[in-house]
Amino acid sequence: MTSKPIQPLASSSKRWVNLICSGVLTLGLAAGCAGTGEKAGSSGENSGENAGAGKPYKLSIALRQVGDIPAKGNEVEQAIEKYTNTELAIQWIPQAAFDDKINVMIASNELPQILKVNYVPNVMNAARNGLFWELGPYLKDYPNLAAQDQRYYDNIKIDGKLFGIPNYRDIGRAAVVYRKDWFDKAGLTLPATMDDWYNVMKAFSESDPDGNGKQDSYGTMLFKNYNAGTQPVITRLAVSIGGVNRWGEDNGKFTPEFKTQPYMDVLKLFRRLYADKLINQDFAVYDVTELDKAMYDGRVGMRLNVSAQNVQSYSVAMKDTIPAAEWDIAPFAGPDGPRIAGEPGNFGFLAIPKSAVKDEAELKRVLAFLDKLMDEPMSTLQMRGIEGKHYEVVDGTKTKFTDFALFQREVKPYRDGLLNIEGYNVPEIDDTPIALKGTKMARDNVQYAVPNPALTLNSPTYNERGVELDLIIRDAETKYIMGQIDDAGFQAEVDKWAKAGGDAVVKEYESSFVELGG
Repeated sequence: MTSKPIQPLASSSKRWVNLICSGVLTLGLAAGCAGTGEKAGSSGENSGENAGAGKPYKLSIALRQVGDIPAKGNEVEQAIEKYTNTELAIQWIPQAAFDDKINVMIASNELPQILKVNYVPNVMNAARNGLFWELGPYLKDYPNLAAQDQRYYDNIKIDGKLFGIPNYRDIGRAAVVYRKDWFDKAGLTLPATMDDWYNVMKAFSESDPDGNGKQDSYGTMLFKNYNAGTQPVITRLAVSIGGVNRWGEDNGKFTPEFKTQPYMDVLKLFRRLYADKLINQDFAVYDVTELDKAMYDGRVGMRLNVSAQNVQSYSVAMKDTIPAAEWDIAPFAGPDGPRIAGEPGNFGFLAIPKSAVKDEAELKRVLAFLDKLMDEPMSTLQMRGIEGKHYEVVDGTKTKFTDFALFQREVKPYRDGLLNIEGYNVPEIDDTPIALKGTKMARDNVQYAVPNPALTLNSPTYNERGVELDLIIRDAETKYIMGQIDDAGFQAEVDKWAKAGGDAVVKEYESSFVELGG
């Protein structure tokens, strides 16, 4: 990613005050305000002054709800509208029913001009059926969008084409978040081999690291979806010791992770931990929210399914309840050093439906809006909030949150739903050393990231039966860890997966790999 230089906040802040005051910065009028308004900062016929000229553009958007639904007409939304000269109508879709609601919207073809979607089979099929605009040929005309790492875009392509703008996230976020005070007290170092992992887990379960006189702590805990999603525990550990990230590719031949030795070594580790009661015995039905609670109660030494940036929130949350808790982070590492499972680099993507955006001229107007969201004032708004309300300027160049809880309520829904990424067009934050370490690690560790080679390949069988196939393997993993099946039993489940469509998925991935020039 190419970062644009950030101007000193003295001028940035002044410009922001001008923006709020006048509401006409994009028109360059600065009526009734001190100073002169600046233009948007984007270039080209669909951005800058042209994008902001004239009557506000009515723009409908459907986003995933994060926290409480923001009140209509709130300061943050008003600021976005003023800067981009738009009139926004945002529909917030509850997270629990997000994919179902998107499917209904797609089926009914009742779509907004910008639709937040996940990279899932129904969305991919909709793109293949021509529901969304292909954006790849236009990207170069929008400087902020074009400046982002190409991998963000490659990771959401469908049949080699780009049908949306990703909600950017760091690819190298995978990290071990751990209680440094526990490791120091026990004289242990972070594990690198399966034996190391066992020994650390045994020490934290049996040595009463929290000093409460009870044997109620764990090195880590599993939960019912421990290997699902973009932060899978088994996969992360397997990658650290040389394994593949979901799929392996060698000369065009594809192998699922559960047919590799590192993956099986990790499964055997957890099988042993379970048998020796060194992990929670109820993990198969244990919700991740219960794991969070156990961690905040001081009963967990390591989190393996979170990101490097999470360390700050853990430190803050436990500051008052367990002041001795000292959290630290490190990349997953094996005997050969750091090696992490690369994440997709997005939190979903923003698609532009053709039914709501009728022609190329309007498409460019929508793209100009998305590009302007990554101008410095908008990036700062989304990631820091409003100066004087959510953050303050320190030392003339940095920002510091003054009310982070208020930021979480009022700004986070926009930050998580729209376009921004730490390090691009946003002033540096003055934060705790551990928070800065987490932010830097998530960015720098992309160098250790192992990609999933099948991430954007097409498999009609997986699109149709992926849920069923994944469930076969997840059930087999859990049964194996709990000792309900042995090696032969696990292999029987893998064979069942193959016959149910897994073998077809392998062949289709290999064909798709060739078709895309692999």
